[in-house]
Amino acid sequence: MAFEGLASKLQDTIKKLKGKGKLSEKDIKEAMREVKLALLEADVNYKVVKDFVKSVSEKCLGDEVMGSLTPGQQVVKIVNEQLTELMGTTDKPIEFVNNGITMIMLVGLQGAGKTTMAGKLALNLRKNNKKPLLVACDVYRPAAIKQLQVVGKSIDVPVFTMGDKNSPVDIAKASIEHAKSNGCNVVIVDTAGRLHIDETLMGELEDIKAAINPKEILLVVDAMTGQDAVNVAESFNNTLDITGVVVTKLDGDTRGGAALSIKAITGKPIKYAGMGEKMSDLEVFHPERMASRILGMGDVLSLIEKAQAAIDEEKAAELGNRMMNQDFNLEDFLEAMNQMKNLGPMGKIMEMMPGMNAKELQGVDFSQGEKQMAKIEAIVHSMTTKERRNPSLVSNSPSRKKRIADGSGSTIQAVNKVLKDFEMMKKMMKQMKGMTGKGGKFGKMAKKGLFGKLPF
Repeated sequence: MAFEGLASKLQDTIKKLKGKGKLSEKDIKEAMREVKLALLEADVNYKVVKDFVKSVSEKCLGDEVMGSLTPGQQVVKIVNEQLTELMGTTDKPIEFVNNGITMIMLVGLQGAGKTTMAGKLALNLRKNNKKPLLVACDVYRPAAIKQLQVVGKSIDVPVFTMGDKNSPVDIAKASIEHAKSNGCNVVIVDTAGRLHIDETLMGELEDIKAAINPKEILLVVDAMTGQDAVNVAESFNNTLDITGVVVTKLDGDTRGGAALSIKAITGKPIKYAGMGEKMSDLEVFHPERMASRILGMGDVLSLIEKAQAAIDEEKAAELGNRMMNQDFNLEDFLEAMNQMKNLGPMGKIMEMMPGMNAKELQGVDFSQGEKQMAKIEAIVHSMTTKERRNPSLVSNSPSRKKRIADGSGSTIQAVNKVLKDFEMMKKMMKQMKGMTGKGGKFGKMAKKGLFGKLPF
């Protein structure tokens, strides 16, 4: 989980402050000492930590906090603002040319995940009505071209290659004409990485830059490398004047030091964050939202965006209307569960919920809930279409229950629980409709299809 260790320590420190009616200078100093240690343990650059703690301390010792009736809340506000500023204040989306082709170079060391990231970025842009072209300019690493072709095929994005006998500069230049003739408006150039920064690598990248004049030069860094990622970012920026950074494996880094240091050290924004292994697991990096997550304040905006992208609005509206009109059956029940699964793993969803303490989430096995959903699916799928549409047929028949339990590898008790939960939901919907009518709050929610978005 991203920033897990840091989030836990910061939230514990702030919780102590919020529990006090009035804060003394000693309270602030002790809290800032804990904040400093938490940031250093998270592998944040020492100079960045020093400047951050100094800035937060000065603001916390001001009249706004010391004279406030809710000093703890004021400290949270200050830390949140400073964390946001540390990571870039506002999100910096990719800049596209108004007319013509937007050239994007992906650079970085070998193993940072450039090729996979090229695919993730292409998929993300395609979903936003762009027509991307992937370009294989890594002619050195064995099977690098094949890997990009496989990635491109998996997301239905074309890949331009001239094999491994041509120079990367020639390939990059030729890709522009290929993009024009094939109607592509974004070209993503996957360049070769090295195991370490050297003059040959940088010289080649400078030549590609001069040849294609990219609108964006995005450095791909692995969050798991911590301070090394910051050093790499500084070196690449000094040579290429990068426009932004893409941090991979941020979901697997419990420290998060790289994400908190890169902007302060290079002055260049983090534009995207890789948050999982799937090709769709790429998020626009929002500093203010990430700061809120770290402090346990949730990230409702990202959660809403996920829901909008993952949930079929028409199906959700139809489900809501059927629930309120008592036409809801087990096929609808299954559809509602599938829509919720589209939001992604439960652990990631819980991170975005306000009030979720990082320490409380540590060690929680969310896979149990997901396994339970899989069992429910198996039980419902073991029913006939007639039974799913009329669950009372199962409720009143022990032989049907046994057949369904055997078919799903479950028990009769588990089948009974699914039926009981389903009936409870129907009863709750009936009560809501009776209390409010179509013009009331719940009636309006059903009309908008919001009940189709609930985690049943």
